Amino acid sequence: MGKKELIIGMYVDDLIVINARAEDIDSFKHKMVGHFLMSDLGTLSYYLSIEVRQVKESLMLGQSGYASMLLERSGMAECKPCVTTMEERLKLMKASTIAKVDATLYRSIIGGLRYLVHTRPYIAFAMGYVGSFMEDS
Repeated sequence: MGKKELIIGMYVDDLIVINARAEDIDSFKHKMVGHFLMSDLGTLSYYLSIEVRQVKESLMLGQSGYASMLLERSGMAECKPCVTTMEERLKLMKASTIAKVDATLYRSIIGGLRYLVHTRPYIAFAMGYVGSFMEDS
């Protein structure tokens, strides 16, 4: 293997540096300090509402804190967990006699669910289904 390849993720002024060899990461950080004022926050544990756990040779991602905040914001913090993400054969209609919900809050919750799909792909169908009700027809 001739090249030392790094994967670098950047969000605003934060960098995540990934490589199989710690020496390559240290070399990169040393070069960066020569050009920029920066600090090393150590091993990644939390980034953009995604919890990161590193064990041996694996990486586990989660968003339990973000999911709890989303449940709280939607008024569902006390709901009970269930096995399925959506009731089977659920039929929803845009035309309804019940009072309309706050459209801004609904869009915000749908956006939060879309972000939650990164670590919980099994909710994608249910999120897409309820997301189709964001606009009046």
